[in-house]
Amino acid sequence: MFEALFPDVTALALARFQFAFTVSFHFIFPAFSIGLASYLAVLEGLWLKTGRDVYLVLFKYWLKIFAIAFGMGVVSGIVMAYQFGANWAAFSDKAGPVIGPLMAYEVLSAFFLESGFLGVMLFGLDRVGKKLHFLATCLVAIGTTISAFWIIVVNSWMQTPQGFGIAENGQFYALDWLSVIFNPSMPYRLAHTLLGAYLTTALVVGAVGGFHLLKDRRLGRAAQPATRIMFAMAMGMVAVTAPLQVLAGHEHGVNTLEHQPAKIAAIEGHYESHDRAAPLILFGIPDDKRQVMHHKIQIPAVGSLVLQHDIEAPTMGLDKVAPENRAKVAFPFFAFRVMVGLGLLMLVLGGWAAWAYRRGRLFDTPWLHRAALAMGPAGFVAVLAGWITTETGRQPFTVFGLLRTADSVSPLAAPAVAASLVAFIIVYFFVFGVGTWFIIKLMAGEPGPGEPGPAPDQAADVGSLPPDAPYGFQLAE
Repeated sequence: MFEALFPDVTALALARFQFAFTVSFHFIFPAFSIGLASYLAVLEGLWLKTGRDVYLVLFKYWLKIFAIAFGMGVVSGIVMAYQFGANWAAFSDKAGPVIGPLMAYEVLSAFFLESGFLGVMLFGLDRVGKKLHFLATCLVAIGTTISAFWIIVVNSWMQTPQGFGIAENGQFYALDWLSVIFNPSMPYRLAHTLLGAYLTTALVVGAVGGFHLLKDRRLGRAAQPATRIMFAMAMGMVAVTAPLQVLAGHEHGVNTLEHQPAKIAAIEGHYESHDRAAPLILFGIPDDKRQVMHHKIQIPAVGSLVLQHDIEAPTMGLDKVAPENRAKVAFPFFAFRVMVGLGLLMLVLGGWAAWAYRRGRLFDTPWLHRAALAMGPAGFVAVLAGWITTETGRQPFTVFGLLRTADSVSPLAAPAVAASLVAFIIVYFFVFGVGTWFIIKLMAGEPGPGEPGPAPDQAADVGSLPPDAPYGFQLAE
């Protein structure tokens, strides 16, 4: 019946869509929890250093949100890992001797660390003492970063494989684990991913702070100290991290040009090679069938300057790539422009916040608060767009240049994959929809002395902070 209704849908296409669907859901939670864990460590450290209980109020406010996001990330990650054996058994068989140990290192060195100290972090402040609790918070934050490191190692090795051999049965095996781990694209991909996580968290925190600043203004009351600190810290993070992310992204692009020029050709929309002065295509409509970019808007010669720092440098196009090895241009081309466009908006937001702070108007600029609120989801969209760019640009390979996606899929019939896909869609939208709704509900509540958990030593300190105190960009004041 399935074949009769959908004769052109293959098991490979469904397996690819299912993996894209589940990993997209999974990716947004670690992208948030990595940055949020570090933010919680900073808040608790500031509380211990300054004695200001307002930092404890913020810590307990965001700790509840972190717990939910972390839990949903763990659940979605388990489901995603299940697919390697279900839909991608051939990939697991051939790449398992390399990928398997790396994933095990992630569990042993990161997940155990996170899960081991998470309970202390969530429930131990009034049981284990302040310093030991702060250590637990720091270890959870370190664990999330180590986890990101190993996952990026796996993905980067699939993008730029080295340090391996291939057995007679087609299996990859490691010859040099240090070469496998520190493959050519790993440092750039790791920096780009971690900065994206910090930006994502800063934008969410800034959106919540902007929401409550606007709410206080509408109600005609002074903004709460916790809200002001939250907004100032978030905008300061955006102002610092957004330029660093642009720099990291550029260096990552230069690295990709060296090791995966076909991916860059697809991202830039260059169907044809250029002997010199390649243009920078801002927008166009890709046509893979005719291998041409329709209705393109471009800046002459700037493409060579941006990618190779030489306006006269030649640039390879997809015409130099075998037709069977070319990626579908539309996905990386448009996803990349979404990511870059949002990155530019983040730069503008950070610069605007810094300018408002210099003028002493950080908390008195409603349009800045509205912009911060509107940019709240931008980090999630940007990291997803970046993931789509790098993964679809690698196609048609799972291990770039060595193992094709078509040769990685399990020998399943399309109806079997379709059934699990439908089940995932229904369960994911229900479970993660409810979880996301609850997180948003928590964010809509204002942080204050009534946060559940151990009471501050001097609860009155929260309310006694002057409403015009210059927090955030200069936390020591």
